[in-house]
Amino acid sequence: MSDYKLSKESVLEALGHVEEPDLKRDIVSLNMVKDIELGIDQVMFTVVLTTPACPLKEVIRKRCEDAIHTHIGPTIEVKVNMTADVTSTRMAAPVLPGVKNIIAVASGKGGVGKSTVTANLAVALHRSGAKVGIIDADIYGPSVPVMFGAEDLQPGVSQIDGKNMLQPIQQYGVKLMSIGFLTPPDSAVVWRGPMASQALRQFFADTNWGELDYLLIDLPPGTSDIHLTLVQTVPVTGAVIVTTPQKVALADAIKGLAMFRQPQINVPVLGVVENMAWFTPAELPTHRYPIFGQGGGQQLADKFSVPMLGQIPLVQGIREAGDEGQPVVISGEPIAAEAFRSAAEALAQQVAIRNASLDQTQRVEIQRA
Repeated sequence: MSDYKLSKESVLEALGHVEEPDLKRDIVSLNMVKDIELGIDQVMFTVVLTTPACPLKEVIRKRCEDAIHTHIGPTIEVKVNMTADVTSTRMAAPVLPGVKNIIAVASGKGGVGKSTVTANLAVALHRSGAKVGIIDADIYGPSVPVMFGAEDLQPGVSQIDGKNMLQPIQQYGVKLMSIGFLTPPDSAVVWRGPMASQALRQFFADTNWGELDYLLIDLPPGTSDIHLTLVQTVPVTGAVIVTTPQKVALADAIKGLAMFRQPQINVPVLGVVENMAWFTPAELPTHRYPIFGQGGGQQLADKFSVPMLGQIPLVQGIREAGDEGQPVVISGEPIAAEAFRSAAEALAQQVAIRNASLDQTQRVEIQRA
């Protein structure tokens, strides 16, 4: 007969000493402990994480095991099942009701690799176990069809509740929508701002996205009608700013970040991704050459007190993978793939912190005179 007082109550009491590292509260009060099962000197339970991409998964598992051994008994056999339920503040949303988090990916200027970053973050989040989609909001220069090897694909149309709805393209497990799927690849989209904005609204309201944990919006460079249409149409969970270390890129990235922080917009900035942080040649994988400058992304993050989500090296494999229509996270170039996986984990972490600490973002309402 065991001397340990093993019961569901004692297990919950022990696990009440386990702090969720990001949210700074114990996992019991956060309602993260489920399905406790007891045996003879054995306990099994499930911990529901706030994202499958949680970078601290093994830290939490070890803390749970240590708590049971410390507060109940050192020889108790502990089995911790780890699962995830991505958090959201978008309750009963009229537009995109099945989407938990809408994340804007922005840059101040073109040429910093924003679409490449978006594509690889999306694939990395999907490979962690999340349901992910991308809206290519760059109506005049769509890149997503090429980067996903889907230039020749066209979305289908189905009738849902009496309404014709576009069916997003699905590639590598990620749902995609882009004007590039709806127009010939060699034709230019020559539209005034209102027409481009209407196309974006259709991507939201007339596309059957289903259930998604994260919908990434690949915005055009700068601050334009498209950005305003986004924040007017849906409550955006947060924004990611992509820059290079170069001074001219940082100057424009500051403007992009400042736009989201304007009082009438007030979208939380989840962090900064510094792309092309250094050049690493394939034959010298340990060498770093800061050809676009050094530390600029961190300076931007520090100046505005936002997290640095990751630094992505400039390696040939990223360009090759994008041209071949297969994001580098899939193709497996190790240095770049790991950098994107780490950045995706950091992004998911910041989304969970944002959802636990801030209210839902409000849609921007235009005040008319």
